[in-house]
Amino acid sequence: MTKDIILRISGVQFPDGEENSEEMEVITSGSYFEKDGRHYIKYDEVQEDSNEVIRNLLKIENGSLELTRRGMTNVHMVFEKDKKSESYYDTPFGRFLVGISATHLDVSEKEDSIDVQVKYALEINSEYIADCSISICANSK
Repeated sequence: MTKDIILRISGVQFPDGEENSEEMEVITSGSYFEKDGRHYIKYDEVQEDSNEVIRNLLKIENGSLELTRRGMTNVHMVFEKDKKSESYYDTPFGRFLVGISATHLDVSEKEDSIDVQVKYALEINSEYIADCSISICANSK
């Protein structure tokens, strides 16, 4: 995979047992590197309402995905199948305790791409919020 990549991240939430879903999708450019068998993807997001930049780092290895966000919001989330992780999510509106319980995590590597599929339950301040899925696809430019 090349250093310069196109990144597509899509997610779906099914809030509190409802059948209606909330979907989001981000397509952006980023940079990729591999070190010690781990894949790293860096990309920036610009908040529409404030034009502030949030720097994101994805760390991918077989069996786990980590997301670190720095900027207007700060968090370090860990997704590991059949494990629960908790971290604090700092936002302009306050600090929230976020719980992630991943039920499915699949990493598929090819010469010019990496695909990650995750399904998880989301908790905020120890209260169940939604079942979620996220799909990450990184392709060489």
